[in-house]
Amino acid sequence: MNVITTKGVEKIYNPDKIPVKALNGVDLDIEEGEFTAIVGPSGSGKTTLLNIIGGLDRPTAGAVEVGGQDISELSDNQLIDFRKEHIGFVFQAYNLIPVLTASENVEFVMLLQNQSKEKRDARVKELMEAVGLEEKMDKRPSELSGGQQQRVAVARALASKPTFVLADEPTANLDSSSTANLLDIMARLNKEENITFIFSTHDQRVIDRARRVVTLVDGQIATDERR
Repeated sequence: MNVITTKGVEKIYNPDKIPVKALNGVDLDIEEGEFTAIVGPSGSGKTTLLNIIGGLDRPTAGAVEVGGQDISELSDNQLIDFRKEHIGFVFQAYNLIPVLTASENVEFVMLLQNQSKEKRDARVKELMEAVGLEEKMDKRPSELSGGQQQRVAVARALASKPTFVLADEPTANLDSSSTANLLDIMARLNKEENITFIFSTHDQRVIDRARRVVTLVDGQIATDERR
């Protein structure tokens, strides 16, 4: 079953001045449970594609369907609600809330969803154990290493039980050991819980672990390899 379908997606920046075509007719299907890396040189359009799939940006032309819903037709407020319910994000810079503890960061999206305290507590405990940080639940981001912060970010991305997780250069600030640990966790969650992961990455360590590699060149899909 496809969780994401893009149809003829184009993105043009500065259309009224000096237009820059970041994406040029991208057709892509992502199936449930895939572990996919979107790769390509700088300026190839991979982060733009990830942002459009995640509803953080809108295509100039074309359509993006998530679970059969065309998100390119949603209003800004509808998009916010859609992201909250269906999409988990992991960013290069972690983006944790510094005044909250690790567990509170994971819990935050569930508060926005008005889930009960009982459900929130159980899910936080489950996820912090899954990422190996059950003993760091009360630590603030400044008290955690970069690798630990990124593991909290993964737990936060999964808190709402999203349709899929988008990870934009998630290992860029991590050393080899932290990267291997993070990829092990995400690969295990992908296998055991059938969570769909889509990475935008330059990191060969991520590419080597992916089961599908989509290469963008000049805003178009150049190759699409399943392993």
